[in-house]
Amino acid sequence: MAKIRLTAPRVAAFECPAGQSQVFLWDSEAPGLGVRVTANGARTYIFQGKLDGKTIRMSIGDPKTWPLEGVMVADTETGEARPMPGARAEARRLKSLIDQGIDPREQRDGERAAREARRVESERQDVVLRDAWRVYMEDRRGKWSERHYVEHERMAEPGGRKAAIGKRTIVPGVLASLMGLRLPDLTRAALDDALKVEATARPTKARQAFSALGTFFNWCELRDEYKNLVPDDAHTRHIARERLPKKKAKDDCLQREQLKPWFTAVQPIPNPTISAYLQVLFLTGARREEIASLKWIDVDFAWNSLRIGDKVEGERTIPLTPHVKSLLLSLKALQSIAPDRRQQRRLDARGKTWQPPEWVFASNTAADGKLVEPRLAHNKALDAANLPHVSLHGLRRSFGTLSEWVECPVGVVAQIQGHKPSAIAEKHYRRRPLDLLRMWHTRIETWILKEAGLENAPSDVSPQLSLASSA
Repeated sequence: MAKIRLTAPRVAAFECPAGQSQVFLWDSEAPGLGVRVTANGARTYIFQGKLDGKTIRMSIGDPKTWPLEGVMVADTETGEARPMPGARAEARRLKSLIDQGIDPREQRDGERAAREARRVESERQDVVLRDAWRVYMEDRRGKWSERHYVEHERMAEPGGRKAAIGKRTIVPGVLASLMGLRLPDLTRAALDDALKVEATARPTKARQAFSALGTFFNWCELRDEYKNLVPDDAHTRHIARERLPKKKAKDDCLQREQLKPWFTAVQPIPNPTISAYLQVLFLTGARREEIASLKWIDVDFAWNSLRIGDKVEGERTIPLTPHVKSLLLSLKALQSIAPDRRQQRRLDARGKTWQPPEWVFASNTAADGKLVEPRLAHNKALDAANLPHVSLHGLRRSFGTLSEWVECPVGVVAQIQGHKPSAIAEKHYRRRPLDLLRMWHTRIETWILKEAGLENAPSDVSPQLSLASSA
């Protein structure tokens, strides 16, 4: 191929003949350097050489930005003059690599990959806790209950906004002060400083948040985009030991003599859904979300059974005892009442049609249509009965404790409540049928109702439910 010493004027004047897609003009001074001109007039400095008997060709750059010879240019940041290599120097460098048996294309791709890796790592280092926490919550949402998800939202709550109900202002969550920090900045000192404040103001929430943060850190180590970002010593037992109060085992539980005032206070609760929910929660010994998430398709009135979600086994089937059955039948009848004219007009205005709810403990005000927060009504009932505080989980604890009065086998109670088997025999050799569970469960319910002064009430008649107070 013909060669000529390239100059800026010659490069600018070189044109692609008509009928050809591209044409090359080779430099006689720098081996392998040439200029390529395409049919649309685009010019590019290129390098061409042979490696292992094969021709390789690479673009160097546009003549508008690449001079033939090196020049001094001013640095855009410092303003100091620095050398800029020209096309001839670049061609000589590429020829030197080929002479060493190095493919310049592989070197270029490697440098490009290294730059991309540095860019990705730089972006990783800049991830803040707030963004990673949001990804974490969405990733785990399918494994959590709705309440657990909301609790994590509240931990990160920035605060300052007006509450949906009332005039109060939402306070920042326990982890709010950390949410703006980058993951690498979540040092032991940063967590310690946050706990100094929160452990004094709200120790229980601080302990829960610290535990949740540790679980989040473990999750980060399983994700490539967050792995090795959080300092290893950020979450330590030493911090919890120094800053957080010792966790106290909860022992809230209804006693035998407290059953009558409890039922006397809970049954007249104006909202029939909450009244029934609290009684069912107590008499089944289930977890609060297991009962709140109960749907009508899970209730079998013919065979007297309930299919409820179970955090251990996925789901379990327990007996539908007489009093619980009567409560649910009353709720079903209440929910089956069609809306009156005024209610129907409201539905028409919103473009909705009436149909019975799918949830057993339905709520017209909840976003997902089921009961969310019965604690306020329960606490008011406890105050009215002059009873000490008993949490909703305390009702579950009460069922397990009071079942001993009828000498019910521990394994039966565990199976009804959804506890893991605690012995080899229970784990591998006990598979109690529903009929056997029903016998003991009914016996527990009957004893509780008798102690509550309700033993004379017919099993197929439920406490009075006000139709005007549907949830």
